[in-house]
Amino acid sequence: MSSQSWNGKHITVAGLGVSGISAARALAGLGARVTVVDGGDSEALRERAATLQEQGIAVRLDDAHTLPEGTELVVTSPGWKPESPLFAAAAEAGVDVVGDVEIAWLLRDDKSAPWLAVTGTNGKTTTVQMLASILEAAGLRTAAVGNIGTPIIDVVLGEQEYDVLAVELSSYQLHWAPSLRAHSAAVLNLAPDHLDWHGSMRAYAADKGRIYEGNTVACVYNVEDPRTEHLVREADVEEGCRAIGFTLGAPGPSMLGVVDGLLVDRAFVENRHQQAQELAEVSDITPPAPHNIANALAAAALARAFGVEAAAVRDGLRAFRPDAHRIAHVADVDGVAYVDDSKATNTHAAQASLAAYGSIVWIAGGLAKGATFDELVTASAPRLRGAVLIGADRALIREALARHAPDVPVVDLERTDTGAMAAAVQEAARLARPGDTVLMAPACASMDMFTNYNKRGEAFAEAVRALAAGRTAAE
Repeated sequence: MSSQSWNGKHITVAGLGVSGISAARALAGLGARVTVVDGGDSEALRERAATLQEQGIAVRLDDAHTLPEGTELVVTSPGWKPESPLFAAAAEAGVDVVGDVEIAWLLRDDKSAPWLAVTGTNGKTTTVQMLASILEAAGLRTAAVGNIGTPIIDVVLGEQEYDVLAVELSSYQLHWAPSLRAHSAAVLNLAPDHLDWHGSMRAYAADKGRIYEGNTVACVYNVEDPRTEHLVREADVEEGCRAIGFTLGAPGPSMLGVVDGLLVDRAFVENRHQQAQELAEVSDITPPAPHNIANALAAAALARAFGVEAAAVRDGLRAFRPDAHRIAHVADVDGVAYVDDSKATNTHAAQASLAAYGSIVWIAGGLAKGATFDELVTASAPRLRGAVLIGADRALIREALARHAPDVPVVDLERTDTGAMAAAVQEAARLARPGDTVLMAPACASMDMFTNYNKRGEAFAEAVRALAAGRTAAE
């Protein structure tokens, strides 16, 4: 769609968050008549509404049910559930509902940068950041955008020109982006998550699989997760688009993998049946945990699909540093390593984190979001020196430990205040022995005790620093 086609169009934007505000401003700037609706009515929302109203954008607070009269298109923020009353009203009126990613895609022109897209239950942000680092090392103008924090509409309409974009996409965003056709895309992994939004694991996987639709060069899948390969097989792609696997083992043809501590490519080489190209060393990845190596392989596959040379893959991975609270080493105290992986907010992420260490005192708990923990505990039990449980749903983890790891000492902290983290670190230190790792990988969301996972990670780091200084975090 050309920019002119939006002029005078009546558009309702659902949600007054970052993506909603971005969409509203962009569409109003193209001449659309925009109304933003939101079910809340807080002081912060009223401030945002006032700013938009000054720009000629109508805002309705405390109103998430009524479709504004004359609406021709609804643009939703990612978190709004498909069964929302507003969308039911739109369906009754014959009005389409799309997301901000769809709008960004429609606003592209022939000069717009191609998209290298990434989704998955875990690892999306890290992989997209690794990919952007590799692309920058290759001398390409790029940015990490989408679900990673920078609204993609702003990037598409901005003055900055790019050669290629590294795009993180959530299952929510993909659900509302039917026209998206990436240059190449990757699904990193699939595990139950957000099932309250999607309704079932099948629907969740189907939305993830949308990222492969119409790919032109490569569909990158995880060899260790056959469900991702199944999504490739189900996708309708452009003629000549290739399926490219990544594995922590030795790669077969059309795969990237690991051989003798090296990341190697048997997909984008002249004779993939007999040759392999060294890309980097495992030691070039920070941290070199198994799931992070997998992230690096996926990023490398997307970069290679775009024609990036091997040396840039190595240089980009060497330059990359992960965000805070992602399997971050905080300190060593009395021969024990303390690691913050507060970002492990579900069981799949926690299992990947636990697999990175040999002997662990595990700090876990929070809001389970409907998750069960039997599979996680069964897989991790041989590595556990002990466990310290915090948070509202800690009983679920305690019961799984009793069933599948009855010999593992468990400390159940019956408190959900923020000070519980300092107590958890003290208890973990008591259980740990030199050579152990105290790993805070909660496998749960943080909102029962903390504003977000960042605050939870900061509380853990502060408690560890206090332990190292021989004091309590409250002192």
